[in-house]
Amino acid sequence: MSYLPGKFVWFEHMSSDIAKARAFYDQLFNWNTEAMKMGGGQTYYMIHNGHDGIGGYRSAPAGAPSHWVSYLSVPDVDATFASAIKAGAKSQMPPTNFADVGRGASITDPTGAAFSIWKNQGGDRADTAQAPPGDWAWNELWTPDERTALAFYEKVFRYTHDRESMGTPGTYYVLKMGGVPRAGLMRSAQPRAPAMWLPYVEVEDCDASANLAQELGAKILSVASDIPGVGRFAILADPLGAALAIIRTKRDGAG
Repeated sequence: MSYLPGKFVWFEHMSSDIAKARAFYDQLFNWNTEAMKMGGGQTYYMIHNGHDGIGGYRSAPAGAPSHWVSYLSVPDVDATFASAIKAGAKSQMPPTNFADVGRGASITDPTGAAFSIWKNQGGDRADTAQAPPGDWAWNELWTPDERTALAFYEKVFRYTHDRESMGTPGTYYVLKMGGVPRAGLMRSAQPRAPAMWLPYVEVEDCDASANLAQELGAKILSVASDIPGVGRFAILADPLGAALAIIRTKRDGAG
């Protein structure tokens, strides 16, 4: 088993209508979903991209908006949870064992962005040089207070950072672990918008995927556009309202 602390290793879609979410994403990304029986008679709907398990669907609490939850690999859930709370995070779920799967906890960072920390019993999926279509390509924190957020993630998770120019109004911070880029952090374009983690899914054609998403009932929040040296991306809200980005990253010098 190998672990990659600092890597976002799992993503879950939370909504009031799992069937509707599955129908949308299966058509958009060619995902397939496996219904797995869990303890207590519950069913977990695991997302597969090809043969790889990459996430899941869960029912959101009554009244909660639909959203994606990001899971961050850590070496010790309990120690990291305690450190995060001490550094200003708030607990959503204390460290909990999930039989035969792993141990996790859920928090909100000091700027209000929710995410989970996780240690998988079977280790983490290995990095690849290029994310295949349908897999996770990136994760990005949008926050109204990037300085507080940056200090928190560096203190608790031991990230370092690079400053990049991504065409955004402020500074774009690339969070790194052991020299490997793991996530982005930036000031939200809308100052009053709540802090959130925005996952990116790799696609073959950004424009075609954005058009298909719209045909399937999504709302395009940011039309397809280029990030010089990175690729072409768009941001959408799925038919249940959860925000997600798609990207066609540059490959071998091509767009």
